[in-house]
Amino acid sequence: MRLDKFLKVSRLIKRRTLAKEVADQGRVMINGQTAKASSTVKIGDEITIQFGQKYVTVRVNSLQENVKKEDANTLYEIVKEERIE
Repeated sequence: MRLDKFLKVSRLIKRRTLAKEVADQGRVMINGQTAKASSTVKIGDEITIQFGQKYVTVRVNSLQENVKKEDANTLYEIVKEERIE
């Protein structure tokens, strides 16, 4: 699955266009490598996203095309959150 689509479906980022912009700015990494919006996400990958003044790292648990809002957080688990000083 494409990175921008995963971020939208999992509701880590609300809109796919916004997810694409964030990835194109270099604020998303997959397994420590800077990722583009078109990068492929696989189960077990660790995605690190820079949200303003913090980094959020999540591990991908499953990939689904359509998910209900209340089930979106089952697609990933938060590994760590850290503030940027």
